[in-house]
Formats: sequence, C-alpha cells, structure tokens
Amino acid sequence: MVSKVSKASDGLAMPVPEPSWSLEAELWARGCTPVAGVDEAGRGALAGPVVAAAVMLPLGAHPYRDSKTLPALRREELADLIRRKALAWGVGVAAPREIDEVNVLRATHLAAARALSQLRRTFSPAGLVTDYLWLEDPAEVLPVPQADCRSFQAAAAGVLAKVTRDALMRELAVRHPGYGFEQNKGYGAPAHLEALEALGPCNSHRMSFRPITRLVVAPA
Repeated sequence: MVSKVSKASDGLAMPVPEPSWSLEAELWARGCTPVAGVDEAGRGALAGPVVAAAVMLPLGAHPYRDSKTLPALRREELADLIRRKALAWGVGVAAPREIDEVNVLRATHLAAARALSQLRRTFSPAGLVTDYLWLEDPAEVLPVPQADCRSFQAAAAGVLAKVTRDALMRELAVRHPGYGFEQNKGYGAPAHLEALEALGPCNSHRMSFRPITRLVVAPA
C-alpha cells in the first residue's frame, strides 16, 4: 500500500510506502518464522551513543511509522505501546568510546546484537527485517533501504530506538551543560558546533568524527 504525501521537484506527488507485512512475507516464504524488525538511531550524530532496537509484533495493522515523520510526543506514546503490546522487544546501546574504537557502523552492529540478545530472552527470530543493516546473525537478514517506512516491525524498532536515545541525550545534557544536547540530540546543529568551538568536546563526543578531531582543545 502507498500513500501520496511527498512531492517531486516538478510538483507531482510521489508515492510513499505505507508500513505492512510485505517484507516479513518475503522471509516467511523462505521458511523463516518468526521474524523481527531492527532499526537504529543516532548513527550520524557527533555525540552520544548509537542505539538499536529489535521488535516482534503480533500480526495485524499497527500505528507505527518512520520515527522521523512523527512528533516527539507521538513517538513517546508509541514507544510505550510497543513496550506493552509487542510480543518481544529489546534495546541495545553502543557508547561513544566504542564508536571511536571500532567505527560507527560496527558499533551499530554491536548495539543491534545487544538488542537482539534481549529480544531472544522471549523469542528467537529466524528472520530479521532491517533498515539496510547487513547484520551478521544466525537469523536470515533482509536488509532493505527505508524498511522503517515499509515494515510495521522495523518502524516500531525505529521508534523505540529514537525514544530511548532521546532520553539518554537528555541525561547527557544535564551532565554536560552548554552543548544543547536536549535540543540537538548530539547532531551537528549550528548551535552545537558553536558550543564545540567555545567549550571543546566533552567525553560524550565521538572523538573520531571529523568535526571533533579537528579541534585541538582537550576534552572537558
């Protein structure tokens, strides 16, 4: 199913996928059952952790959508719904130092593995739909671009990862005042970059990222 909500440069509406079970159905057709969805948040930030979530939902229609299209309050409501109604879910975190040590892609895989380890306390998926994460996992992995727009389960995982990470960034904002983490969530917003120039990086910044490595100021 698609809904026409975006517009191309010529003014024509472009089809945007609506979440469904079609990606999971590809794995079911290969004999993979059950199937979970996996997504991450924070991969492109300059500070804070990368967070991944894994979610397994009951069959049916669900309100979960790409987390980037939802207002913060709605994400919080949906995250609470996921925690209460999902068949299984898990969240994994990779810290800034891990990102620096192994690179952000490998750290994302670590976070996803930790999320799946939690989920497997309840169910062991035979297949995974991921938002283009080529995970090394015993389950068969279907890594699809924009899976969080196409799969209820990947969308739910994205919502849970985003809400979890936003909460962690609010905690870091208290520990490291002045960077505006509560607003920018560690991304390279102009105010964040200005604070970096004035204050230097703190120990929650990713020292291997170029905007940080070019600063010669010692971590605060």
